Amino acid sequence: MDLSPENKIAGVLVPLFALRTESDLGIGDLGALRQFIDWAAQVGFKVVQLLPINEVGGDNSPYNAISSVAIEPTTLCLEPNSPVDLRQEEFDQVTAKVDLAKLRKGAVKYARVRCLKNALFEKAFAHFSRNEESEVRVFAFREFCEREKKWLEPYAFFRALMERNGNREAWDQWPDEQQSYVRARAWLQSRPADERAIFAERERFFSYVQWIATAQWSEIKGYAAERGVALMGDVPFGVSYYSADVFARSSEFALDWCGGAPPEPYFKDDAFTQKWGQNWGIPLYRWDVMRARGFDWWRQRVRGISRSFHIFRVDHVLGFYRIYAFPWRPSRNEEFLPLSREEMFAVTGGHGPHFTPRDDTTWENCEQNCREGEEYLRAVLAEAGHTRVVGEDLGTVPDYVRPSLRSLGVAGFKIPQWENYQDGRSIPGREYERLSVVTYATHDHKPIRALWDESFAGSTEAAQQARRDLAKLAEFASLPPPDEDSKYDRDYYAPLLEALLRCESWIAIVMITDLLARKERFNIPGTATGANWSRRLPLTLDKLGSNRAVKKRMRLVRQLLDRSGRI
Repeated sequence: MDLSPENKIAGVLVPLFALRTESDLGIGDLGALRQFIDWAAQVGFKVVQLLPINEVGGDNSPYNAISSVAIEPTTLCLEPNSPVDLRQEEFDQVTAKVDLAKLRKGAVKYARVRCLKNALFEKAFAHFSRNEESEVRVFAFREFCEREKKWLEPYAFFRALMERNGNREAWDQWPDEQQSYVRARAWLQSRPADERAIFAERERFFSYVQWIATAQWSEIKGYAAERGVALMGDVPFGVSYYSADVFARSSEFALDWCGGAPPEPYFKDDAFTQKWGQNWGIPLYRWDVMRARGFDWWRQRVRGISRSFHIFRVDHVLGFYRIYAFPWRPSRNEEFLPLSREEMFAVTGGHGPHFTPRDDTTWENCEQNCREGEEYLRAVLAEAGHTRVVGEDLGTVPDYVRPSLRSLGVAGFKIPQWENYQDGRSIPGREYERLSVVTYATHDHKPIRALWDESFAGSTEAAQQARRDLAKLAEFASLPPPDEDSKYDRDYYAPLLEALLRCESWIAIVMITDLLARKERFNIPGTATGANWSRRLPLTLDKLGSNRAVKKRMRLVRQLLDRSGRI
């Protein structure tokens, strides 16, 4: 595929879990993605952007994965005609015990979805194991295990331990003899032979699931390319404290500090974020150890994402240069929320949240942060090869970061309502550098339609913020600020979308909720509500393609794509 920044293209961002089909198992999967690729290609989009696909833990957050490489099993298509060792009668036997209509209704019910899909995987694995005379598949599986063993063996070991401990990934709450990789290996060796054999079979099961996952994601990448659509993945800068990576390679992580972001007044939903910042709970990297090992952990991570995607976005690319660090884990956030800075220092022994390895208060610090960040990113780019790399450079951005990213050939992000001259005027899209990705919203932001409704909801702080955001969007699109006589669909939808598409940026991305003029929000930063990471689209993909109102809207979108030169 020609993904040169010389060619302006457009894409749509959609969380995979949000897609619906008539036959899904309660969550969007690769069967749904195939249909969505067809729909997007028909509209005229050349990119489908997804959230991270790595296996998640108990909080279901795709940005808090329990593995930097392993793929989330619920993303896989487990219908009998899909590339998995599953027969129709086995599929029917498992699904007959589930009310699929109820499971498909509403938000993702993760516990039930995982239970169902895991039962199907068990059937598939048992069938595969019974039919090992199929030498070609057995050889392919063994070859996969050998090729990927550097990450796969520690991951499968971790998953088998998780299963033994009630599927809880919090390894520091497991029995003492299992709370470190070395001790857990010694513990396993001390067990009776039959118990070790059962454990090894469970490791083999988790390796089998990842073999199927890798094959299915590689296949969908090829299918997207055939349709002229690039898949854009997402690599979170950090990895969960409770991950197979931290468990097996603890020397590469600083476990007594947590990465995050500095105080951010924009997100009004969370008082802690406004006061102290975002504490993501991700352990910091020990870059000196990673350097000594040739950055092999990052290289294997990039190899994994490149198998599934044509482009990948590094979430919080600023972390390569410096990251905001907390001396406490997120579970203690409520304890620190009411404290003054002096009280906080008293509790932590004088250690407060700060940028590490150094702040940007002197030019020497800036120069060293820049130099080291470029070193780490060059390792990522070298492994990426022909896979295009995009960096999410939003938030508190030092002056040196964006020039540095451009020098490396990494496209940064543009959020028009945040792109302003020093006097506060909006920078017009014609002045954006070509090596950039422009969008009005990411998964963390309110859709424009939600801002619209909130702006007319009184004089609350959130309503005032919504009015300011809409005023900036209107200024960017050369529109008057909305008033009580304004209608979103009639007066603002098309002009706002056209202004976005006419930017000079290489890729223009529209979030699916903005594309469909919906209000649903996929995540509220700093919160742990049940709605996060679980909302689904109101229509199945079949109905999305046949719904008269949606079809009318997409005809308009295609005209705008055509006029802006992005088809």
